[in-house]
Amino acid sequence: MGTPPRSDVLRGTLDLLILKTLALEPMHGWGISQRIQHLSSDALQVGQGSLYPALQRLEERGLVDSEWMEAEGSRRAKYYRLTRAGTHALGSETESWRRYVQTVERILAATLDDEGVAWAG
Repeated sequence: MGTPPRSDVLRGTLDLLILKTLALEPMHGWGISQRIQHLSSDALQVGQGSLYPALQRLEERGLVDSEWMEAEGSRRAKYYRLTRAGTHALGSETESWRRYVQTVERILAATLDDEGVAWAG
C-alpha cells in the first residue's frame, strides 16, 4: 500500500494532537512537532507557524503550562506540560473527536436501496 502522503494537520485537530502528545510527557515545541510526525508515520506535519500559536492558545486557556529549561547541547528551550484542566479537556475532546469520526464514517458508508432511499451503514 505504500507510505501515506504527508499533509498538514487538519484545522481543529491540532489542539487535540498537542494535548495527547503532552499527556505522554512534557516537551519543547520542536519535540512536539517531531512526536506527532513520528506517531503518524510521517503522514502529518506540524509547522512552526501553526504549532506555536496553538501552544500559546492552549496556555491562555490554562490547558498547558510552560517553563524555560536546559535542552540538548546546553541550550534553553521552552518546555510545555499538560495541566489538570488540560487532562480533562483531552478526555472530552477525544470523546468529541471519536463521535465526529463515527458520524463521518456513517455518512461515508451510506448506500441507496432499490427505491433510491439513502441508508447509513
